[in-house]
Amino acid sequence: MPVMSQGIHRKIRPDSVWVEVRKAWEGGETARSVAKRYDVGVHALWKRREAEAWKRPDPKQGPVEPAEGWEAMAERRMAEFEAKLAEVRELALVLWRAMEGERGLEMEAWHMGFILHQRAERLGPQAAAEDRERYRDAGWAFGVWDAEGRLYPLSEIDWVMVRQFRDDWRRWAGLPPGAAEDRP
Repeated sequence: MPVMSQGIHRKIRPDSVWVEVRKAWEGGETARSVAKRYDVGVHALWKRREAEAWKRPDPKQGPVEPAEGWEAMAERRMAEFEAKLAEVRELALVLWRAMEGERGLEMEAWHMGFILHQRAERLGPQAAAEDRERYRDAGWAFGVWDAEGRLYPLSEIDWVMVRQFRDDWRRWAGLPPGAAEDRP
């Protein structure tokens, strides 16, 4: 509960919170990330660090146990790995089906440039010409093929697609309206 003293709001945190803050900071996390996670002030963290002589261990002595502990970290990282693996595999199947020319697939628009480049490279000029004809009226086609029908470099197509489907990208990135408006 905040204590007011001469117009200053102070957060009072129990010692158990400060024990975790210290473990996280000594484990190598930045003061800002630790302060945010435990809802303590960065200045308060620095003051306590000085008063209690917190030290980060010498990296030559090996890895420092994370604040959450090795078991919890391993469990969290495994869950993250499994989620990422499933996501990558699902995308790989969609991209494979797109490479085979299947239409109406659910995928983020910014993968289209990669698909078109791969089809042109692996399936040859006839597939590239068919793709160009199939998508010539799409609003993003101007950023994929030049006037002679050649594909632009993939990095240019990626940027065009992200800008063309900006709102989709922002939703995917978790950016709410008004936040980081200069992206992308």
